[in-house]
Amino acid sequence: MLLNRLWIGLFMIAMLMGLFKLFVFGDQLIFKEIVDALFSDAKNAFEIALYLTGALCLWMGIMQIGEKGGAVQLLTKAVAPLFEKLFPEVPANHPAQGSMMMNFSANMLGLDNAATPLGLKAMNQLQELNPKPDTASNAQIMFLVLNTSGLTIIPVSILAFRTAKGSLAPSDVFLPILFTTFFASLVGLIAVAIKQKINLFNRVVIAYLGSLTAIIVLLLIWLIQRPDLVTPVSNIGGNLLLFSVIIIFLLLGIRNKINVYECFIDGAKGGFDIAIKIVPYLVAILVAVGVFKASGAMELLFDGLKHTLIYVGITATEFIDALPTAFMKPFSGSAARGMMVSTFETHGVDSFVGKLAATFQGSTETTFYVLAVYFGSVGIKKTRYAAGAGLLADFAGIIAAILLAYLFYT
Repeated sequence: MLLNRLWIGLFMIAMLMGLFKLFVFGDQLIFKEIVDALFSDAKNAFEIALYLTGALCLWMGIMQIGEKGGAVQLLTKAVAPLFEKLFPEVPANHPAQGSMMMNFSANMLGLDNAATPLGLKAMNQLQELNPKPDTASNAQIMFLVLNTSGLTIIPVSILAFRTAKGSLAPSDVFLPILFTTFFASLVGLIAVAIKQKINLFNRVVIAYLGSLTAIIVLLLIWLIQRPDLVTPVSNIGGNLLLFSVIIIFLLLGIRNKINVYECFIDGAKGGFDIAIKIVPYLVAILVAVGVFKASGAMELLFDGLKHTLIYVGITATEFIDALPTAFMKPFSGSAARGMMVSTFETHGVDSFVGKLAATFQGSTETTFYVLAVYFGSVGIKKTRYAAGAGLLADFAGIIAAILLAYLFYT
């Protein structure tokens, strides 16, 4: 229901904005720009799905090897006690547990391209347990919210973009993104747990969350003491770990005497089927955002916010120039990435605004994109409170990013 209202609302606002510009300012090209955005963003949606097809086939194939070789089962056993508390509807040792854990791990490393196929795999496995196929289950909502608020330990892509734009210290955003995503994940987890009446004070949950917190704190202390290692760890560690996982899966497959090649092909076929299903959902969400932006409504929104804050006496409004990245991120990672790069070019990659835009890009998630793609891949139409909980986590991340930016960047 929320996605339906949002989709209609974006189109209606774009139409009203276009009429306003036409009759008040005489902008005769405004509707041409809006219509151009319709087609260009529809094309962009298909290109994203086309690219995603390859990634889906690759990682669905790798996951198939992991399942047959026993790697996913080992991972599932390691996290089973925690997942039994957070996902009580999922049976012990169910394959979805391993897929979810792999998805979370990829998100922690900032490897979005790897995380999405793994997440789609998990969503399909959770759908097998769903008693109402057209309605999101509690387990699917918990998984999606934890996914959209995903903790990022090594923001590989953000550091790469900052380096490409000539940043003198690309890793400056490393710690703020880590803190922000941790806070957003915690808020998202608490929100869903309250809604689903999950006891977070259980000793098992506390033990796992406490251990994760300890690891993050120790990592922070180590990196603060050795700042020269921040960039190597960020740029090399994540990808090295990911490739190591692939090698381990292959070795376990060989050890268990499975035909890894045929196993990969069988899994990859499922990736193609999923990619076909998500194209309409991608087109719908990206086109709506595109016309909203082309109409000038987004620019008007943030200009109005800036003037409002100044009017009420808040003079520290520099963060508003970075908000377009945060606004676009729930809809489209590529659009938000474009906003971030545009901010780098306008304000400078190492400026306060540039660093905050990078923090937004790394610490908020494509909530509506994930809703459309993940739920669309399994035919779910009733998403219940998933969007609200995901947006709450995003909002918490945005507030934390702004506060941390003034702490770290000024």
